[in-house]
Amino acid sequence: MKVYFILISFLIALNINETPKINVYLIGDSTMSNKRPQDFPETGWGQVFGENFTNVIDIHNHAVNGRSTKSFRDQGLWKTVHDQLQPGDYVFIQFGHNDSKTTDSLRYAPAMTDYKTNLIRYIAEIREKKAIPLLLTPVSRRKFMDGKAVETHGDYPKAVKEVAAAYAVDVIDMDTKSRAIINAQGEELSKLMFMHHGPGVFPKFPKGIEDNTHFSPFGARTIAALVCEGLVEISHPLRAYLKSSPHEDKYAFELPKIAEGYFKPDTFNVIKYGAVPSAVKPSTAAIQSAIDNASQTGGGVVLIPKGMYISGPLVLKDNVNLHLEEGALLQFSDNRADYPIVETTWEGQAAYRCQAPISAVGKTNIALTGKGTLDGSGQVWKQVKRSKLTSAEWKKLTESGGVNDGNTWFPSESARLGENSDWAKKKTEGKTIKDYETVRDFLRPNMISFNRCNVVKIEGLTIKNSPAWTIHPLLCNHTMVKDVSVINPWFGQNNDAIDIESCQSGILEGCYFDSGDDAITIKSGRDAEGRKRGVPTSDWIIRDTKVMHGHGGFVIGSEMSGGVKNLYVNNCTFMGTDIGLRFKTTRGRGGVVDNIHISDIQMSEIVGEAILFNMYYAAKDPVKLPGEEDKPIEYIAEPFTEATPVFRNFSMERIYCKGALEAIKIEGLPESNLSGLKLKDASFVSQKSMSINEADQIQLTNVEIKHREGAVFIINNGKNISFKNVNFLNTSSEAKIYGSGTKNIKLENTNVRKSMIFIDKSTKSKEVSAK
Repeated sequence: MKVYFILISFLIALNINETPKINVYLIGDSTMSNKRPQDFPETGWGQVFGENFTNVIDIHNHAVNGRSTKSFRDQGLWKTVHDQLQPGDYVFIQFGHNDSKTTDSLRYAPAMTDYKTNLIRYIAEIREKKAIPLLLTPVSRRKFMDGKAVETHGDYPKAVKEVAAAYAVDVIDMDTKSRAIINAQGEELSKLMFMHHGPGVFPKFPKGIEDNTHFSPFGARTIAALVCEGLVEISHPLRAYLKSSPHEDKYAFELPKIAEGYFKPDTFNVIKYGAVPSAVKPSTAAIQSAIDNASQTGGGVVLIPKGMYISGPLVLKDNVNLHLEEGALLQFSDNRADYPIVETTWEGQAAYRCQAPISAVGKTNIALTGKGTLDGSGQVWKQVKRSKLTSAEWKKLTESGGVNDGNTWFPSESARLGENSDWAKKKTEGKTIKDYETVRDFLRPNMISFNRCNVVKIEGLTIKNSPAWTIHPLLCNHTMVKDVSVINPWFGQNNDAIDIESCQSGILEGCYFDSGDDAITIKSGRDAEGRKRGVPTSDWIIRDTKVMHGHGGFVIGSEMSGGVKNLYVNNCTFMGTDIGLRFKTTRGRGGVVDNIHISDIQMSEIVGEAILFNMYYAAKDPVKLPGEEDKPIEYIAEPFTEATPVFRNFSMERIYCKGALEAIKIEGLPESNLSGLKLKDASFVSQKSMSINEADQIQLTNVEIKHREGAVFIINNGKNISFKNVNFLNTSSEAKIYGSGTKNIKLENTNVRKSMIFIDKSTKSKEVSAK
């Protein structure tokens, strides 16, 4: 009995200390309501609204399909909600879709009369219970005229806003917000927000569906985020309970949303099309036939079962998921002649290259999935620098065949000729396919090339031995790369793990990259050609990924002429890379890199800089080779033109590095400083500390640097630089500040006093303060 009494008392105490829940009731129609499992993928925004809040908020979604302000009350649905209301509860009210049905007397409520009266009555009854109403205008339907999303609700949104104003009720104009985002998505991509699916994809819709009112999961989450945005804009009390993201000053709802593809359950086993497990016999035609047939019949899963399959290049088609079963190895041909020369791009410019082992152009809803392996036979394509091999390795390689110039080995004379011919590296006027055939072996393909595709998934695969870049989405929308391993030789030139170029809305997560060049790379075209394209890479989430080796862990550039914006990088580990966080560009590129958020990065044994901003990139290896000397940078301003690159607004927090040549290095342009870097809660162990050149608005807060040699820090022509709670564990040398352009340098609560700083005569001493 005593034990029972103690247990009861303990449970009561827990309940007393528990944070009180806040109840939020939703009343509305099918755009808001919860859906049954058999209705999937139709999703009401209220169904996912709670994902955006902490567990203090309890969402009670009472919205019901097909209801209006009139029928929701007449059918007793409102009474159920009203009876539960307690003081302090919230009620979100959104109707309108069904109130406008003039031929249905059970639902019709004219906007400026009955509809307004019904809303007013709801408000009064909510307030009688000392609960709090919030009005939302109805969400827009998807309707375009002359390429623009148009209004679909007549006077109903106006009526909502008039009632809100007259009765002092908070209101969120979802009609305007949703129509704006539909318009921004455009006539084609906005379909992804709604129920647009082909025949046979979902059991409930055997003939397919085109519904411009009801939402897909992506659409529902997009609309729910707009409601959260509205709460913030009106300073609603519930904003205090919105979930935060890993990035400072960003709510979780503000991160990008990604549309996911769905496939018919039909399976097309490549064995039935003539594919044969073999180390000799090619199965190219059989696999391609399965892909073609699947797409022609509405899509499905093309299955490559366990075993080895030899293949030449394959082309993915609409609505096809190429799935490699665990134990399947798709071994691409080591005969370079199997890869036709095609018009494509290379390093941000139009080019002729050999066809990628897997490619797609202009396709929608495509996927590469499974636990199998893709091998690109990169060894027959790659040139190799002597400096990256031991003497024994170089001897073995040169004795295997090919040609070399003493410094670089090439697989053939054709490859060597291409390397030494500038015209071969891009699409050159006056040159024909016949000319490019003379340098065919130089025209290494990227492993996976998806160009202008929408809704792309690559998941679960191991991809190894790519001839050049491994994964290259270009001008794609809604791309997911998940749980993918990329393994390339560390000496592989241009063996980037992934190059995301001019792509919008994507996620990369849970990957493992061990590559010979940059690992996670963001691009958007090169120089004038990239600026003319004018499509930035934007709205990507990159998280939970490990990088072993490679030139850079996370990289932007150098081909970023179309711009880069709104990237969110979180919880990544870089081990043994040449650079950790690498941002590179040069004069002539143009383009703006803006709004980059990076958090929770762990780095160890970085060969060069942990964080590097280099606006003088010269296409060299990031770490000097033995005997190689760096040419000092001359900081001489040039005119600011459209070809001048811009780096601005970087936010970094919880960045840790144990082992690097230098913790932080910034090399901005005099005419285009790196502008806006916030680094917070970080620590570094490095050989050298940090150098800041030609930079503005740099804030370091709660940063610790333990360096072995050299200046405590160097600032050259830095403006508006703030160090707050920055601790340098080695102060045996001076800090150094140079430059007539240096202004407003503030050190607050650091262990560096002003007497420990060498201030060059070109810098006014009054511009430096240390407290």
